Amino acid sequence: MIRKFFAFRYPLGRRSYFSLSAASFLLLLLLWSVLSYGRIVDPFFVPAPTTVMKTLVRLLLHENLLADVWASVFRVLVAFGLSAVLAIPLGILMSAFRPFEAMAEPPIDFVRYLPVPALVPLTILWVGIGEGSKILLLFIGTFFQLVLLVMDDANNVPQQYFETAYTLGADTKDVIARVLLLATLPNVYDDLRVTLGWCWTYLLIAEIVAARTGIGHLIQEAQRFAKPEVVMAGVLVIGLIGLVSDYCFKLGSKLLFPYKYPASPWANNS
Repeated sequence: MIRKFFAFRYPLGRRSYFSLSAASFLLLLLLWSVLSYGRIVDPFFVPAPTTVMKTLVRLLLHENLLADVWASVFRVLVAFGLSAVLAIPLGILMSAFRPFEAMAEPPIDFVRYLPVPALVPLTILWVGIGEGSKILLLFIGTFFQLVLLVMDDANNVPQQYFETAYTLGADTKDVIARVLLLATLPNVYDDLRVTLGWCWTYLLIAEIVAARTGIGHLIQEAQRFAKPEVVMAGVLVIGLIGLVSDYCFKLGSKLLFPYKYPASPWANNS
């Protein structure tokens, strides 16, 4: 049975998949418990699970954690949405027309390699210390990565698709809208899933800028006042949000692109 599970790309049944996923989290929890309760690591540096859970409850009941969560989710979703709306058509155009690529790729590459923290002073000068600067930093950390991923996915669409479309009488507009875009969308969807995670990684940087709410602000304040249990609680919240959003993306992929998940003779419900 074990040998079958480790066969090359053997598809696990749903119950087996979730059982193994749960086991991995239990192992992490066990390791955490051994390190903290066993005093292998000073509890100040690795607070015990119960301490972190009590902190989470206190933050929820008495310190308005939900408002911090909503503030961060709002900033990430706005920046991510703007990135997707602008990056997808631009990436498609860069793949379809080489002049667009020649004009757009060098400046995009230039900005893509800039460290986002170095842009904090400029964003404050440009848009002030309100929500705009936070969203702009998240946008910068996401858009310039996403547009090149979209272009690469579009470049990988087989040339035969376009030749067939032209043979059937399609014009350039039809080829872009009905062949290039549609053939690229499944991979672009996967790119969006990845870049949403990147967007969250810039949250702490974005919420440096005069933030009064947000999970990043909560973590930074806890670091400032040496409260590691609050830092751990904030990290857990971000991780949980990431797990939920990633699962939603996976579910959406199966609903939108079912042809990517053909039935396998190995599939089972075990």
